Amino acid sequence: MIRSYKDLIVWQKSMDLVESIYRITEKLPSKENFGLISQMRRAAVSIPSNIAEGYGRQSRGSYVQFLSIARGSLLELETQIELCVRLKYFKQIDSEKILSDILEISKMLTSLISKIGSVK
Repeated sequence: MIRSYKDLIVWQKSMDLVESIYRITEKLPSKENFGLISQMRRAAVSIPSNIAEGYGRQSRGSYVQFLSIARGSLLELETQIELCVRLKYFKQIDSEKILSDILEISKMLTSLISKIGSVK
C-alpha cells in the first residue's frame, strides 16, 4: 500500500539516480562547475522532487503534470549524459548503468502517468 511518495519505487530509484549523478559529476573538469555539473545535478534533483511535489498536491491533474515535469528532467539528464560522452568526459561504458537506470525510470514514469491519467 502506498502511504507516501517515499513508498513509490520510481521515487526511490530516482533518489538513487541523484546519488549516482552526484558521484559521476565529481569526475568532470572543474571548468564545468557552473555548466554541466550544475545543470546535471539540478535536473537529477528535479526528478524525485517533482514526483514528491505532484504526490503532495492531492490532485490527479497536478500529479500528472508534475510527473510529466519529472520525466522531462529525466530526458534532459539523459541528453547531458550523452553530451558528456561526446565531449569525452565519460567513457560510454561508464555511462551505461546510468543510462539504463534512466530508461527504467522513464518507463516507470510513463506507466504511472498513464495509470493516474486513466483513473476516473
